[in-house]
Amino acid sequence: MEAASLPAALELAAGGGAGLSPEKRAVLGASLLLLQRDYRFERVWFWGCIQGVRGVYYIAEGLGPDRAAPRSRLYSLNCVEWSLLPPATEEMVARAEQLKGRFQGDPSFEYEYTEINAEDAERLFEDGKEPMIKEESRLVATIEQIDRAVGIIPRGAFVKTPLGSVRENRNFEGLSLTEAKKLSSYFHFTEPVNLKNKTLLEKADLDPSTDFLDSLEHDIPQGSWTVQLEKGGTVVVLRSLLWLGLTFYHVPMTKQYGYVYFGTGEKNLDLPFML
Repeated sequence: MEAASLPAALELAAGGGAGLSPEKRAVLGASLLLLQRDYRFERVWFWGCIQGVRGVYYIAEGLGPDRAAPRSRLYSLNCVEWSLLPPATEEMVARAEQLKGRFQGDPSFEYEYTEINAEDAERLFEDGKEPMIKEESRLVATIEQIDRAVGIIPRGAFVKTPLGSVRENRNFEGLSLTEAKKLSSYFHFTEPVNLKNKTLLEKADLDPSTDFLDSLEHDIPQGSWTVQLEKGGTVVVLRSLLWLGLTFYHVPMTKQYGYVYFGTGEKNLDLPFML
């Protein structure tokens, strides 16, 4: 969610009970604006929090002119001092998926190879690498996983230019209430997968400038999203059951939307058996 509208956005997404104290909101609102100035980001988003056993990671994302370009990710333990995270790699994501259990809240904490799949550990030994994962690497990979799986935007909020870059749509005035209640009106804000598999006939009905991402209606497993009306029916809220703690909000007929994550950074692997 946008750093500039953080207090109001947190109020709209707070229906699930998660949120920040007034003190944290005030400190975060000021430090994110300084972060944007110091790193010269065009926009800064407050991504959310990952709760560890001994501490909390506050996450922010910095964006450039091309919204589809890889985002810069930063974390803080106190909402004041921020550290830049390294870019996520496929190897990081694959190794982090092997880890189970809570985050510790210490970026320098190392997960021993006994906590990693035996085959992966053996391969690392052969490659001459230490079979350890620092919590900082796991943090990067988890943020990447969550963004890929449940980072979403409303249809029409962004447009793809003829040159391939993605920009905010200045003409976007929000979804109607009817459209806002449909999963097909929301897109994953990441590289599309299902779109590439569609036939030419199916693509004929799509607008290439706005329908360039995968919609939520075909997410697997079916039923992994809940859609609710809150604040007297004036706010549409989507919550992920796959990554518990991810909340998306949109005020129909306005430009107000965003998502935030308040959780432990653990995927709900039991979801297929719960539906």
